[in-house]
Amino acid sequence: MTIQDDVFRGCMPALMTPIRNDGSVDFDTLVETATELVDAGMKGVVYCGSMGDWPLITDADRREGVRRLVTAGIKVVVGTGATNPKTAVELAQHASEVGAAGLMMIPRLLSRSTSVAAQRDHFRSMLAAAPTIPAVIYNSPYYGYQTRADLYFELRSLHPNLVGFKEFGGAASLSYAGEHITSAPNGGMLLVGVDTQVYHGFVQCGAVGAITGIGNCLPQPVLCLVELSRQAAAGDANARAAARELSEALMVLSSFDEGVDLVLYYRHLAVAMGKPAYQLPAHASDQLSPSQKNYATSQLELFLQWWKLWSPTHK
Repeated sequence: MTIQDDVFRGCMPALMTPIRNDGSVDFDTLVETATELVDAGMKGVVYCGSMGDWPLITDADRREGVRRLVTAGIKVVVGTGATNPKTAVELAQHASEVGAAGLMMIPRLLSRSTSVAAQRDHFRSMLAAAPTIPAVIYNSPYYGYQTRADLYFELRSLHPNLVGFKEFGGAASLSYAGEHITSAPNGGMLLVGVDTQVYHGFVQCGAVGAITGIGNCLPQPVLCLVELSRQAAAGDANARAAARELSEALMVLSSFDEGVDLVLYYRHLAVAMGKPAYQLPAHASDQLSPSQKNYATSQLELFLQWWKLWSPTHK
């Protein structure tokens, strides 16, 4: 059986969930936003995982969001985050049933999260629940467990639908993944999972894809950064210099992806970019402080001015 992994090669945003005034999910805007991002050049979208809101959205709404996106013709990678391993398996099964393009598998959380045996069974159950669609393991220090090379290769040998590794950690974690996991003959693909490390991941670690937060708000600059980084990794010296320059210009906005307030920042920036449907958080009391809002707004304005004047030969 050949597993098609093309959806992971390129760039895709981890979608935020638009919330109506009554607290319900605005599925129409979700699909509209995903369509616009794909039209802008994104390979597909990730939902509902990574962007921090998944514990605040009901599992029924998460499944409905996936179904709506797939029905609209969007390539969807389904995040399996759940506090109950059984629920994670159900999300994987649903992804397979509705025709999702891939899985992003979150480790087992809270219960036995530090047990390698428990994590092995957790990943195997999800891979077995959706054996025909490609899956990547989402590695993140925030989840209290980091998958290492030995378990990854054991799972790869048993499940051909495990095609790669998404690293949300910093430069050192990406370097470990590139050196010990995805550079092996049967290592699969490496995905950059944090916006600050796109250049490092592609050029210095061999990444072939990126999952982005700030790309929800600034798709063209992020797509440009990914393409320049890809060209730099192929030996293009001019692209290397341009990628580093763009990465530095984006750095503050990208750094929001590293913190606990990432979805609040990117909701705020989305509104500033003309998307008022993202103003309300999934949990009503979650808010940026006035100083955080002012800082994010000023940094966005600074970047947009720079982007407007930056050499068009790079774009």
